[in-house]
Amino acid sequence: MISRTAIALASAALTTIFASSAGAETFRWSATTDPQTMDPHAANLAPVTSFLNNIYEGLVRRGPDMKIEPSLATSWELLEGEDGWRFTLRQGVKFHDGADFTADDVLFSYERGTSEQSDVRSWFAPVAEVRVVDDYTVDFVTKAPNPLFPESIANWMIMDRGWAEANNAVTPAKDAETFATLNANGTGPFKLNEREPDVRTSLTVNEGWWDEPQHNVTEAVFTPIGSAATALAALVSGEIDMLQTVPVQDVERLRTIDGIRTFEGLETRVIMLGFAHDHDALYGSLETEDVNPFQDVRVRQAVAHAVNVEAIDTILMSGMAEPASQLLPEGLSGYSQAHDERPAYDEAQASALLAEAGYADGFSFSLRCTNDRYINDEAVCQAITGMLQRAGLNAQLETIPVRNYWTELREDRFDMYLLGWSPGTFDAEHPIRFLVHTPSDSLGTWNFGGFSSARVDELLPAVQSELEPAKRQAMLDEIAGIIQDEMVYVPMYVEPLAWAARDNVELVQRPDNFFMLRWVNVGQ
Repeated sequence: MISRTAIALASAALTTIFASSAGAETFRWSATTDPQTMDPHAANLAPVTSFLNNIYEGLVRRGPDMKIEPSLATSWELLEGEDGWRFTLRQGVKFHDGADFTADDVLFSYERGTSEQSDVRSWFAPVAEVRVVDDYTVDFVTKAPNPLFPESIANWMIMDRGWAEANNAVTPAKDAETFATLNANGTGPFKLNEREPDVRTSLTVNEGWWDEPQHNVTEAVFTPIGSAATALAALVSGEIDMLQTVPVQDVERLRTIDGIRTFEGLETRVIMLGFAHDHDALYGSLETEDVNPFQDVRVRQAVAHAVNVEAIDTILMSGMAEPASQLLPEGLSGYSQAHDERPAYDEAQASALLAEAGYADGFSFSLRCTNDRYINDEAVCQAITGMLQRAGLNAQLETIPVRNYWTELREDRFDMYLLGWSPGTFDAEHPIRFLVHTPSDSLGTWNFGGFSSARVDELLPAVQSELEPAKRQAMLDEIAGIIQDEMVYVPMYVEPLAWAARDNVELVQRPDNFFMLRWVNVGQ
């Protein structure tokens, strides 16, 4: 059976409608979450990366069909005599301040992106060296053959060395604020005009963009709106032209409103529960425990059996989600058909596993969740709390805004947590690299729970370098089996994707929930 995710990916190009509307147009859109920074290397977060893809560009980009295509590089090829890739750069490209784009900016962006303060350095874990051959040729030497490397850097954005140095923004502002936090200087189709965090961000068209515009937007204004009712009212009244985060419970009603058009599908994002594998004691227990029950796989399995994913989908997702068995949706590269079943909802089995592990009376613990990042995230976690309670697990739920959430997780203030993950390469290697590999400076950088498997760590480099599809898939199948057997995470569902716009707006809905202004046309 072909999943809805696969269908969405295959048909992405068909949703593209490039109108020939003439004239200058202002476009206003909204979402729940404001991008927390304008620094492209400071936060590896979808709301940030999606927004900044309108301002900055990389060597490659994804087209409407989600395939890799040239951007600041016109071509790329395997190096001769060593592992790696040679990128031939586009000539004549200007940054928004008029500076020339050259290979030195690529080298600088690599140095900046791999610095200690960067949140994107894991993208370059396979890289051994970057060499500037000439002003428009750059070599990326990898530690082993890496056929996925061009796709793995589709969201890596290039900054101007001169601009960063002149404004004391040479290093990313991950834990501080620099000039690059509120300002930007890219090569992309839109320029940052005004930035008021959590209030309003305006962009103007880059008249000197190297590419041929497929949009008619001259000004774009983004306004984050936390209240769903307020956002929907703004859309219906015409105050905004497009809403990127539509509550699933409102989709059916929006379908019937004249002048409104909905865009529906599945995001390539799996919503899951993670555990504090490496904590010696519980962080948020009401009892005085000096042990961590989640280090016992039977307890983690109990959690999986206690969560009723079908009920979450039916009640909170309006039936628009899809159950998930792995860390990526079915239909993406490397998905393991051998491990496509998820644990059945079974309260009795959950209680039995807890008793077998020595926790027949249950225990209390800290469950951390966002309340403004994923669809109905707070309600989902409240529902999970009740489900776990019936199995004997007393979750102490705390929901917080995403702006503070990742800091809490990185500082180990949790026992269990909610996470959504969309693989930037559309390949199984991506979540393994970020979520499962033993945490290090450049790998396992989102493995908050500290899970560690010597076998996974051994297989990952082989997966990254293997060119024979069957051999590569066999290794991915083995890793998927380890993740399931160890219940490293509890994958729950693939998140629905629901946008809405005025019916005079034509756009492309990408399955990774990235919103590209370069494909927007506003009719009269």
